[in-house]
Amino acid sequence: MMDALRSRPKVAGTALTTPHFLLLFSAMLVAAAGNTALQSVMPAIGRAIGIADLWVALAYTWSAVLWVWLAPYWAEKSDHHGRKSLTLLGVGGFIVSMTLCGLSLVGGLHGWWSGALTFILFALFRSVYGSLGCATPSATQAYLASKTRRSARTAALSALSSSFGLGTILGPALAPLFVLPFVGLPGPLFAFALIGLAVFIAVARWLPDDQHGRRQGHGAAMSYPSIASMVTGASVRAATAPRRQKRLSWRDPRIKGWILAGVTAGHAQAASLTCIGFFIIDTLHLKPNGAEGPISIVMMAGAAGTLAAQWGIIPRLQLAPRKLILWGAVIAGVGLTMTMVARDLYGLVLGFGMTSIGFGFTRPGFTSGASLAVPTSEQGGVAGVITSANGISYILAPGLGMALYGLNPHLPFAACAAICAALAVTGRRLA
Repeated sequence: MMDALRSRPKVAGTALTTPHFLLLFSAMLVAAAGNTALQSVMPAIGRAIGIADLWVALAYTWSAVLWVWLAPYWAEKSDHHGRKSLTLLGVGGFIVSMTLCGLSLVGGLHGWWSGALTFILFALFRSVYGSLGCATPSATQAYLASKTRRSARTAALSALSSSFGLGTILGPALAPLFVLPFVGLPGPLFAFALIGLAVFIAVARWLPDDQHGRRQGHGAAMSYPSIASMVTGASVRAATAPRRQKRLSWRDPRIKGWILAGVTAGHAQAASLTCIGFFIIDTLHLKPNGAEGPISIVMMAGAAGTLAAQWGIIPRLQLAPRKLILWGAVIAGVGLTMTMVARDLYGLVLGFGMTSIGFGFTRPGFTSGASLAVPTSEQGGVAGVITSANGISYILAPGLGMALYGLNPHLPFAACAAICAALAVTGRRLA
């Protein structure tokens, strides 16, 4: 089998065969798909168990904190412990976390323990993924980078990172198919855990070990995964930049405005994404069992909108970073307003798709703006700041969004639209 893998055609510019590249791609894909599938069923699960919507959102918070805190640590350790080993660590953390989270939710849905205990257990088990799962992106990037010529590295890493975009569509699309008898709504967690196990076994068996004789090549920490975590280039730049970099502060006047714009848009995006599942249930008057279908459809529309913006519209329009911020804020604000006033599934799909197109503009806008503001020698440093800016939004914004939702279901979308309007005005001052 190993001889057959070695004889396969190689990915352009790399020492990897196509099957070996697909193993790395699958490790990223299964995590992205599993996480967005989880996001599509959690609102319905929370309603079925009877937990306040705010606590469902807060159950992710500690995991996001651990991800932002430990992702740079694992990115550094990939050079010392072997990239294959850390890829397996991350996929293993995903499998354990999804399985234990699924069991805790099944117990809650069947009344084996209280709703409060259910979500305490869920938050605890979710933190396993936050602390270990963040090893996978940096390790797979580092593995590919170490076997790729510098001239071909950006293209190869971009192809690998596209697994996140594909996963955000596949996750919600497949989630309703895995709502199975007895386990019910948590079914997708077990299904993706099994898929993750298959990927783990394949990587362990067929991906060549790099523990000895490693070439130079490193990975970058990536922001907390969600349907909004599309490829913006920050992780690719961090993985292709020289290894030793001066630590760059977000307060640096060259990038401060861009980072503040990114954090502002990121909070609006994270808050609206957290609330959308609950809003769909309430707007369409759905019962928890059966709500996963419409939620998945709307989330797929959002993922498709972001992909259309970043892979189709932006490359053709070739807009400057400031215009990406301005137009993105305007489009997202219009989309949020359309979502807020929607009364049927068609309106929700259209509104959330438009919202996601807008945020698909703002992320590359602030990323490229900050990158262009510093010289080549500081690209690694600015990529680290960008990664932190992308991830930090998922610590506070989900809870704040759901707190507003508890007051009025339309309020978080109105507040996020107002934030986008303010960004469209203040963003005109960006250089």
